Amino acid sequence: MRALRIAPAVPRPVPLPPPAPADGAHRPGRRWPVPLLVAVLLAQMAFAMVTTAVRQTPTIDEPVYVGAAAQYVREHRLRHNPEHPPLGKLVIGVGVALADPHIDPAFAGDQGRSGRHLLYASGNDPWRLMLLARLPVIALTLSFGLVVFAFARELAGPLAGLTALALYCFSPDVIAHGSLATLDVPAAGFVLTSAWLVWRARLRPRRYVPLAGMALGAALATKMSTLPAVPVLTALTAVSVWRSSGGSRRRAVAAAGGVALAAVAVVWVTYLMVDPGLRWVPEQPVPVVRGLRGLLVELMPFPEAYRDGMRVQFGLENRPWQGFLFGRLYDGSLWYYLPAALLVKTPLGMLVLWAAGAAALVAVRRLRPAAPCVLAVPLVLLAAAMQGARDFGTRYAVFLPLFLAVAAGCVLVVRRRWVRVGLSVLVAFAAVSSVRAYPYYLPYSNEAFGGPGRTREWLHDSNVDWGQDLGRLADRLRERYPGERVWLVYKGSGVPSFYGIEALDPRRVPVREVRGLLAVSDSAAAKATGRLAELIGDSRPVDDVGHSITLYRR
Repeated sequence: MRALRIAPAVPRPVPLPPPAPADGAHRPGRRWPVPLLVAVLLAQMAFAMVTTAVRQTPTIDEPVYVGAAAQYVREHRLRHNPEHPPLGKLVIGVGVALADPHIDPAFAGDQGRSGRHLLYASGNDPWRLMLLARLPVIALTLSFGLVVFAFARELAGPLAGLTALALYCFSPDVIAHGSLATLDVPAAGFVLTSAWLVWRARLRPRRYVPLAGMALGAALATKMSTLPAVPVLTALTAVSVWRSSGGSRRRAVAAAGGVALAAVAVVWVTYLMVDPGLRWVPEQPVPVVRGLRGLLVELMPFPEAYRDGMRVQFGLENRPWQGFLFGRLYDGSLWYYLPAALLVKTPLGMLVLWAAGAAALVAVRRLRPAAPCVLAVPLVLLAAAMQGARDFGTRYAVFLPLFLAVAAGCVLVVRRRWVRVGLSVLVAFAAVSSVRAYPYYLPYSNEAFGGPGRTREWLHDSNVDWGQDLGRLADRLRERYPGERVWLVYKGSGVPSFYGIEALDPRRVPVREVRGLLAVSDSAAAKATGRLAELIGDSRPVDDVGHSITLYRR
């Protein structure tokens, strides 16, 4: 019997711990309290937005959206504001439902008059109603901050996520428009969420491809200006799945189709949520759109109300709008308006980090696969927005602070001490610039252009004065100018008499009769011609209200 030979025991290899992230966030003794810092950043942003929302009177667009939301909630019918799909207004409608306003069913005005009637002539408290309508948008804006953090953390580590979140939370444009009952920030956030989920689809396509399509559909169901993102995100989905499946074209094509189908389904579901019968009889003229645009509208696989909304949008693009840039009043639009306005309206430190982040995504090999998801989508949206006919504000490009905050966090992949020091200084510079503007975020401009007090010299409309300071004007007149005769040129949707402002329009009387205090919205002053220009030229500025309304002495 042969002796058994027993092989010597071989010890199993002990798995090594994963390498520390490039930013060193988890080195022994240097643990960053990441959840706490995320909570602090979002809390300060929430404070800035809520306290700003409490003081601002309705901006030009808000009564239209609030009025439409009230109709959705009470009447379950698609009546007003077809140029924007329902989802964003359904979000606003959550706050409107909580306010439980009285609605006058007999009122039959257009969408602008309907919103003002709801706020000022139906027995409702416009301060309470507007705050409750804004709160759901504020909550949604905060949730998109978590997407910014998660996206940047996946690309470059926890400290990159915190950097991106800090830039997002201190962005004056995001704070300004995220605290209003409007649609710009919700639409931008849904596009960012879709891009992030497309990036994640390279690992788990079955889970993330449908979610990416749903997020894209939410963007389409909020604003039609997000339509240019559809071909980009479907193509990126195909690329992600093609790489994850070892080059399977069939799976890549199926994934791209799945994103598109999910997006279309979300749009249909949104309209059905408002009115399961899809009753649609337009209460405003719908222009006839011909040529390539008309064919595009007809081919869209969306409800008729959506397609009529696209026709209205094309009709708006054909109107002869005026713009104002760097002190120049002009007819039509300028292709470089948005880039120029962004230079004025973005903190200087943020601009530098945006550029550095974009360069890092292109230059660093490990980041290049993510570059299309972070850079291609906003570039396409920006190119489309630059072709628009309405030079009304950087809100048309509010997706840039979201995507480029993610890009800026990627700078930390460059492992140099001077990079971290420089990044910390620039983030702090951007944060201080933003905090100094509090609570006047709409008229913000950076230090190179003189700050919020001088924004009126360079830009107009929602960049400066969107009608948000009518309540502040009323307070200023009571406190400093009691009993004086007041003349008012107000550009906004508020009703001056509701706030106790008894004023006449100086443009309706001879110039020689205008004596006393002249209050002029800065957007109106920027485009002043004829009698108003003469009145301003013969007057002396004596006060400023919210950096959006100037008081003159005559």
